[in-house]
Amino acid sequence: MQLTSQELYNKLVHESKIIGEKGIIRFELNGHDIKITSKDSVGNLLQEWLRDWLTVQGVDFGKTPSTQDFPDFQLDLTDNTKGMLEMKSFDYDKSPNFDVAAFLAYRRSLLVHPYRLDSDYLIVGYSMIGHHIEIKDVWLKKVWEITGPSTDWPLKCQVKQGEIFNIRPTKWYLRPGSRDRGSKQPNFKNAYEFVKAFDDTQRQWTATSRDQMTSTWFSKVVAGYKKFTGEDLL
Repeated sequence: MQLTSQELYNKLVHESKIIGEKGIIRFELNGHDIKITSKDSVGNLLQEWLRDWLTVQGVDFGKTPSTQDFPDFQLDLTDNTKGMLEMKSFDYDKSPNFDVAAFLAYRRSLLVHPYRLDSDYLIVGYSMIGHHIEIKDVWLKKVWEITGPSTDWPLKCQVKQGEIFNIRPTKWYLRPGSRDRGSKQPNFKNAYEFVKAFDDTQRQWTATSRDQMTSTWFSKVVAGYKKFTGEDLL
């Protein structure tokens, strides 16, 4: 059975009612069973859980060679320019701080695979107490819907001592019933705004501002997107 990202989201959230579900994290070796209280492994475990859930549900998907490869799930097995799904997770009791993508790797990737901009992001917000985990919310978003500017950069990134490492999300949501509307941060309106902010960021960063790739990157990504999809980047 082949599903789109939206159909997968509907099946997971509305049919299986994953929001509010609780689980435990344990590890057993040589007859010794421990309860995992660290959040370091939660993201990978949720991704592995989703892989198994899709298999049990009879949903077809392509498997990437490793967890570091893009995309996490290839839902369209007939056209690899479509059906790309990335999974991200974060501690719902804090602001989202996962890596959307490595900045330089994403820069190179969009030159070759500009259709990557159409990828969907399945994002899971969880709460963890001890070794118990609860799914608090789930979103299906595009990259420009979870990113935005920061105080110092056109595109919010993880920056250490002036060096850019990863694209970081803004807080795109408000908790149900929240009156603190200032907690939601601005996001881009479309893929074009996101790509333009990315380009402005690489032109501002001294490590990339003067290299040859930067000088033609924006126009090549826009033209490449048109070539692959037949649509203007909007």
